[in-house]
Amino acid sequence: MRFICMFLLILSTSFLMAQNKTGGVRGSVYDEATGEPMPFVTIYLDGTNYNASSNIDGDYTITNVPAGEYVLKIMYLGFDSMSVDIKIPKGKMITQNVLLKEAAEQIGTVDVSAEREAERNDVRVSVTRITPKDIRRIPAAGGEADLAQYLQVIPGVVFTGDQGGQLYIRGGAPIQNQILLDGMPIYNAFHSIGFFSVFETDIIRSADVYTGGFSAKYGGRSSAVIDIKTRAGNKKRFAGMLNANPFVVKGIFEGPIIKMKKDNGSSLSFLLTAKHSYLDQTSKLLYSYANEQGGLPYSFTDIYGKISFNGAGGSRLNAFGFYFRDGVDFENIATYNWQSGGAGVDFRIVPKGAKVIMDGTLAFSQYSSKFIEGDTANQRSSTINSFTADLNMTYFLAKSRQLNFGLEVKSPLTNFQFSNSRGIPYSQEQSNVEAALYARFKGRFGPLVIEPSVRAQFYASLGEARFEPRLGLKWNITEFLRLKAAGGMYSQNMISSVDERDIVNLFVGFLGGPDDGVYKIVDGQYMPQKSRLQTSYHIIGGVEANIGKYVTLNLEPYWKHFPQIISLNRNRVDADDKVVFIAEKGDAYGLDFSGKFEKDQLYLYAAYSLGYVNRDDGVQQFSAHFDRRHNVNVVASYNFRIGKEAKPLDENAPSKIERPTKHPFEVSLRWNMGSGFPFTLTQGFFQLQTFKDGISTNYLTDNTSPNTELGILYEEQINQGRLPFYHRLDFSLKYTFDLFKHMKLSVAASVTNAYNRENIFYFDRVTYDRVNQLPILPALNIALRF
Repeated sequence: MRFICMFLLILSTSFLMAQNKTGGVRGSVYDEATGEPMPFVTIYLDGTNYNASSNIDGDYTITNVPAGEYVLKIMYLGFDSMSVDIKIPKGKMITQNVLLKEAAEQIGTVDVSAEREAERNDVRVSVTRITPKDIRRIPAAGGEADLAQYLQVIPGVVFTGDQGGQLYIRGGAPIQNQILLDGMPIYNAFHSIGFFSVFETDIIRSADVYTGGFSAKYGGRSSAVIDIKTRAGNKKRFAGMLNANPFVVKGIFEGPIIKMKKDNGSSLSFLLTAKHSYLDQTSKLLYSYANEQGGLPYSFTDIYGKISFNGAGGSRLNAFGFYFRDGVDFENIATYNWQSGGAGVDFRIVPKGAKVIMDGTLAFSQYSSKFIEGDTANQRSSTINSFTADLNMTYFLAKSRQLNFGLEVKSPLTNFQFSNSRGIPYSQEQSNVEAALYARFKGRFGPLVIEPSVRAQFYASLGEARFEPRLGLKWNITEFLRLKAAGGMYSQNMISSVDERDIVNLFVGFLGGPDDGVYKIVDGQYMPQKSRLQTSYHIIGGVEANIGKYVTLNLEPYWKHFPQIISLNRNRVDADDKVVFIAEKGDAYGLDFSGKFEKDQLYLYAAYSLGYVNRDDGVQQFSAHFDRRHNVNVVASYNFRIGKEAKPLDENAPSKIERPTKHPFEVSLRWNMGSGFPFTLTQGFFQLQTFKDGISTNYLTDNTSPNTELGILYEEQINQGRLPFYHRLDFSLKYTFDLFKHMKLSVAASVTNAYNRENIFYFDRVTYDRVNQLPILPALNIALRF
């Protein structure tokens, strides 16, 4: 009740604040050819200091402008500039949508950079914004560019393998990282073969990766957030893409149901994408090493659909649905399958004349997974049904300052079945309810940008509440040099069945908060803990600099403290043992550096991470199994043409190429090097005594049988050894043919692990068999866009 009262108080206050004598203008900027929103466009009132930049959705807002007549100017490199006469009334906001047309010729450059302006006016601590253009610069592993491949080049992100690898972000395990698709939680975003995510690259509008220090807008996870937004379908014409390579085949289809109206920008469009992998079949034919192993046993299917309505005044409504499936079948060893489906709506309401914008999400999803070990009855299963609802409000203040506040409710229902290595079962079925209120302010005061926020999070199933203050700061020393910092408190109740000490574990199960209490080892004894939540504290600093027009550098030291990390007790020997959940603490700290050079058709990127991830289980301190001390990534991409550019056809020619490809060749490479992961050393071996004949077993002679299994004596100190360094070079070359007015054909050849580095993946201590990551993988990709 207190949460509701607080929310209503903030709501009523915002409307009272809206009553003033100034007005403003807002709207959206679209590409005239496709109806696509255009980000980072510069918009300003001529002859004044009132200006704005369009956001990733193409929206802009200029507030607190004295009433009067103005000329609204819109500028973007590569497009014709526009001027629109507008009249701003007293105390009201007007809407002015804009359609920009691509320039016939490039005449010089635009001095004003909206993206640089955003760097100076947004805190942007530990956040990387990814677009499809960024993803395509990465050499396409398996011939297919994918978000999963790009995430691996972000500083602070560690990926543990090509096959069944997991994504760790600045010391946070996968369960501590929240992944959102159009505002809806996704519980497994990556397929078992580590090259592919469930997200289709060509429909991503943006993917914001917060590696730490995120604001109170996000909650329910204690380490990181990946927030992915998809675009709407083409609002002008039917379009699509067909794509095939040895790994996957996919199709994208989109178009208008009601074409965009030029006078007000209203439209109704659809978008449908489907992707299917047949690697388990093609690998037998194309890759000799895979044929020897019976093929690469991976398959998956991803389907996503969306219908989008755009109103004349800037309001929007999207209805979406998805189905994702993944399967792995290691013959006679293990079978793992998971599937996920869901549907929802997200909306944006722009009240006429008001300085407030409302948006929200209503969604339901289901995730289920099952793991069967060999031909035994040992199965693990996990199901989670989740309902999500949120309502957010943004109030635009003077001088581009903003006040955001919102309400969020989640209700995940979990069902989990599990048996540990000793055959001791555990099951849990739990209905969880999480409710939260948040408020956030963002504004610039001279050279200082501040972003304080607070979140009140309530976990009904555990009967616990958390008050989580957070803060982001940026100090503009000069226009080209900035200091920044962020920090805050975070919590979550979701627990994963994956132990942080597991190196390879395809099965990921989800549990709600512990029903039976949490225990921690103190002086050799299990001691009950008061809280059943996983918590963390983040402290992050940083400096960013622009060197000239083309170089951007970023350096961030960070520290995350995890006072309580909860997992299943893998050492239970009796089903009546009350110690089901155990807690340990940990720290993650280090230094992340990235540098980017972008000029004309050349793009260069380099990143280095120095990281330490430590755990303390109450008995000893040790490095987490994903503790990678050094990680280096280098990416290069260059577009070019051989020969002279063809002369454009007559403007009215029916076969005129809509947007000719000026640089049809694109060459890309990526090199990654990482220090080895830690592991626990082997001290020796012994013959296991199973007492198969019960008390009649002759334990003096029975263990001499040649078929007796060997047991392993581990070093007392955990994770004191290190695997060898990992490094890999990927390369791709693409050529694009302009076929017809709206039709292009791209042919890309790629090589993954170009110099065939034998990177270790797994080592069987008993048999001394070594399993490596994937070897050299050439691929050919053909994509037809229309």
